[in-house]
Amino acid sequence: MSSEGAERRVAAVSSEKFRLACGRFATGVAIAAVRDDAGVPHGLTVSSFTSVSLDPPLVLICLGHAITNIEEFRRSRYFGLSFLRQDQRNVSEHFARKGGDKFDGMDWYAGGSGVPLIANALAAMECLAYQRFTSGDHDILVGEVVHVEVADGTPLIYYASNYRKLGE
Repeated sequence: MSSEGAERRVAAVSSEKFRLACGRFATGVAIAAVRDDAGVPHGLTVSSFTSVSLDPPLVLICLGHAITNIEEFRRSRYFGLSFLRQDQRNVSEHFARKGGDKFDGMDWYAGGSGVPLIANALAAMECLAYQRFTSGDHDILVGEVVHVEVADGTPLIYYASNYRKLGE
């Protein structure tokens, strides 16, 4: 790869085209969750998750500045991630909606650190907030994984703005 001409200005990409291109990267679906100072759980559906490091074990999620509970994620010492199973699409859709008590009627439990975790998820992680920084219109939250639970099953997949099954 050559960096020759890298400083040359290129045409801006529209947010619509950028979103379309990013949608061509298949992802799993997770619920990110925290508790506020009063112990009330808050959560949302995320697909922007990645592992960062094995030693120490670090992961990151990206949270848009426009989400209603961004301040709870900014203040929380711990956050939880629950990776959804193929049959938990309703959970993903529920947590993707704006407003309301996301945990009302949901089957969840508190991890050892107190973070909310979704019952019967494919995997669950409890993370200690390690780094937080802003990039563009998102906060990047890096967490050190302090506890993990893993189960067998098939993941819920999101691709091209739709839920998919492996092999489709």
